[in-house]
Amino acid sequence: MQRALPHAHAAGTAAPVSRFALSENQKKVLRGLWPYVWPHDRPDLKSTVLWSLVLILIAKVVTVMVPYTLKWATDALVVATGGKLVPGEDNSWLVAAPILAAVFYGVARIIMALLVQTREGMFAKVAMHAVRKLALNTFEHMHRLSLRFHLERKTGGLTRVLERGRTGIENITRMALMTLLPTIVEFLMIIVVCAIEFDWRYVLTIVTMIVMYLWFTVKATNWRVAIRRTMNESDTEANTKAIDSLLNYETVKYFGAEEREAARYDKSMASYEKASIKTYTSLAVLNSGQAVIFTIALTICLVMAARDVVAGNHTVGHFAMVNLLLLQLYMPLNFMGMVYREIKQGLTDIENMMDVLEQNPEVADRPGAKDLQVNGAAIRFEKVRFAYDPERVILHDVSFEVPAGKLVAIVGPSGAGKSTISRILLRFYDMSGGRVTIDGQDLPDVTQKSLRAAIGVVPQDTVLFNDTIFYNIKYGRPDAT
Repeated sequence: MQRALPHAHAAGTAAPVSRFALSENQKKVLRGLWPYVWPHDRPDLKSTVLWSLVLILIAKVVTVMVPYTLKWATDALVVATGGKLVPGEDNSWLVAAPILAAVFYGVARIIMALLVQTREGMFAKVAMHAVRKLALNTFEHMHRLSLRFHLERKTGGLTRVLERGRTGIENITRMALMTLLPTIVEFLMIIVVCAIEFDWRYVLTIVTMIVMYLWFTVKATNWRVAIRRTMNESDTEANTKAIDSLLNYETVKYFGAEEREAARYDKSMASYEKASIKTYTSLAVLNSGQAVIFTIALTICLVMAARDVVAGNHTVGHFAMVNLLLLQLYMPLNFMGMVYREIKQGLTDIENMMDVLEQNPEVADRPGAKDLQVNGAAIRFEKVRFAYDPERVILHDVSFEVPAGKLVAIVGPSGAGKSTISRILLRFYDMSGGRVTIDGQDLPDVTQKSLRAAIGVVPQDTVLFNDTIFYNIKYGRPDAT
């Protein structure tokens, strides 16, 4: 049966999924993900991917051989108990074979399991490398983005994008290469075996069942995606409200707003609960439909096999073989629904992460920018103009100078632009006009890293990282003893 997924993975802003084909955005995500799965600077990981594919092929060959071993064991038992297989054929060699055939069956299943687990273990290194690299790149890029981006985005929602993106990368790499590809290979092999050992009726029945099963799975999964999206939106909203409320714990206490905050959180959780119930209900419908389609095909094949055995066209072993072939086919078929859903969900999750990566920093170093050279640290503002919004100018032609070694205080009412001046000096924002220099060097001409390394800041609010006291004290100079 399909697994219920109580935790949300897809972002609420995703475009609706209307068909099996990938959208242009999802194709772009796959192209962007490929360098992480096939890294040009890691030949060892490339080799791991290739060996994993080889193990996939070997494992599927062994998988298809397992029904053969059961057929041989069954036929051997028939002969050993005095029965006959096909009239007119000499099957005396099978009299001593039941135990050996049973051993072959057991060995084949053990080899199949070992190959699958070996492949999974090998590919874990590739999958987790992709997760780590893309997550790290996104995290670094988030820090390169402008202050405006972070002030306009909710921290809880942004961390959720990163978290879901990591999960999406792992799901796609594992599902696409370790489940989807092996399943397609197994489908083809089973169809070939049926064509060789049985006849076109079996092939037609199995192919029809696969097509109907996948069609129903895709339709039902697309229906469930809309429900999942509502659930994810509620989950994200609840998570954001919880983080905002806890970050502002002191403010909540100031105004005795605990009940109000709890009510806001519970409203989002109520929507999440409602959507989650629909998700589980739709899952039951999906599983029931899949079971009906598969069981009908299995029954048809068993009836045909039974008639062929009675007619003397096949052996009893063939009856056992077709049963095991279809039962083995059920597991990968069942996984196909999960694979389709997880790949589509993973692509949506990573798409949100890629959207963050595509955000260009508002403030970037100029080509050829040099490190700031501090001599006396004289600061000069010359007719500086700045506005967060074009309709509301904060600084109007502000000019002043801070001579080297002197102390200057900037005072004024709230909203006068005091914090804005410090943010411009740190180059969190670029000016609308004018210039700022340090020892005669224009701020846009020096690198942001060297600029901020030369400035010490004591923020108005006490800010602490969840780490040791020592870590917080030396944060401005991590190489301090």
